[in-house]
Amino acid sequence: MAKEQSARLLRWVKPALKVMFSRITIVVVLILCQIALIVVPLFVLHEYNIWVSLCSNLLAIALILYIISGQQNPAYKIAWCIPILLLPVLGTCVYLLFSAPITGKSTRRQMEQIMRRTGRYLKQDKQAAEELKALDHTAANQVHYLEHTAGFPVYRNTETEYLSPGENFWVRLLEDLEKAERFIFLEYFIIAEGVMWDSVLRILEEKVAQGVEVRVIYDDVGSIKTLPYRYERVLREKGIRCVVFSPFRPVISVRLNNRDHRKIAVIDGRVAFTGGANLADEYVNRKERFGYWKDACIRLEGDAVWSFTVMFLQLWQFATGQEQAFSRYRPAEPILTSGEGFVLPYGDTPVDQETVGENIYLNIIYKTKRYLYICTPYLIVGDEMVTALQLAAKDGIDVRIITPHIPDKWYVHIMTRAYYQPLLEQGVRIFEYTPGFIHSKTFVADDAVATVGTVNMDFRSLYLHYECGVWLYRTPAVEAVKRDFLDTQAQSREITLEECRAARWPTRLLRSVIRLFAPLL
Repeated sequence: MAKEQSARLLRWVKPALKVMFSRITIVVVLILCQIALIVVPLFVLHEYNIWVSLCSNLLAIALILYIISGQQNPAYKIAWCIPILLLPVLGTCVYLLFSAPITGKSTRRQMEQIMRRTGRYLKQDKQAAEELKALDHTAANQVHYLEHTAGFPVYRNTETEYLSPGENFWVRLLEDLEKAERFIFLEYFIIAEGVMWDSVLRILEEKVAQGVEVRVIYDDVGSIKTLPYRYERVLREKGIRCVVFSPFRPVISVRLNNRDHRKIAVIDGRVAFTGGANLADEYVNRKERFGYWKDACIRLEGDAVWSFTVMFLQLWQFATGQEQAFSRYRPAEPILTSGEGFVLPYGDTPVDQETVGENIYLNIIYKTKRYLYICTPYLIVGDEMVTALQLAAKDGIDVRIITPHIPDKWYVHIMTRAYYQPLLEQGVRIFEYTPGFIHSKTFVADDAVATVGTVNMDFRSLYLHYECGVWLYRTPAVEAVKRDFLDTQAQSREITLEECRAARWPTRLLRSVIRLFAPLL
């Protein structure tokens, strides 16, 4: 009996000790200690010194005026103003430490210089733009925005293949990696040791031995629980060039919020992948975490791949400070494809004032005429997005949204459900994917326009992270996205307005409070 009790205790103690002494726990504790060293003395002085109290209150008022006059989303402003008003010392300190500004001036200047110097590599083919304008002026307007404001051109001569679920992406990725002859670029938010990554790594090692240039970027926070500390050294020893994006260090910094949430694979400048799937087992259902994991990716082959090549090299240069020879990675010969329609890869960064991902979504919503189908793992958006969806539904457009039934984060799921009632009241239809967790980020409208990418419908993706995606017009992938949505809807449960109204008052109160502070989470 004593041995059994010891064994049970050991099974409980070992995981607890592993979490307690993990890198993320140590870093978080050290950051909290730094915050305490700043906040606690200010609290003491605030209580016992009238001048300190007066100065802190004046600083809080000045800070609120500064926030209100800024260009951020109104929901983001309100979410910060409330804690600053209620707890001037703590609220002011936390804001100054983590959100003022979202990115530092030096970071913005560095990225702006890179974008300005490398923007010449993304030139619009005038013929493609004119052909689209002659075909559909509304679609051409969105391309005009992406070209002139965000710097991304539209392409023809590109084959598109929609890949869902993640298992289909995995198969195609391995096939294309095996064919690599010149270079492989991989940029992912999460890389996790397991079956999927092992299969990719095996090919990367083989390609390095064949003289293929292999580069990998992974986000440190995204992979902090899935890769050993200093894993980049392991890859470098294998001949793989590796960069860890924004290392997570025990120092207070606003850059902790700005993560590389992109998923990009580029092979020889001829083939590229993006979408929701990371390089980890749950994304291809080799590991079950939240029921069946439903994801979506897209494969490009042809001219449009060049934009992803440039995006990868821009971030590599930003992360390393090393100038990159962009032209070296252009395909040596023209790529001839049978691709139909128009393809526009795009990226979004938190270092400028342009919310490209959000604006693409809003443009699609406002220009839809018949139907709009959306898949998103999270539905935590500002008033602009809510109003746009409501107005579309009130105009008679068939607006449908699929979210997960089994959440990956319980508190995020509560926030997502907090947005159901105001949308349902205006005619938006909402479904929850009952087999598990849907991680796809897709829009499709009117059998003409679609987008597939990494941009979640939440504040972090829309305002804080590095993101990417592909805008599609009349390509075969558009029909595939629509067909996949309808198949997924058939496996989902429709949420009713009566169900939302029947929620108990503590649940409604919790949803209201959480929705108010959603931009800060």
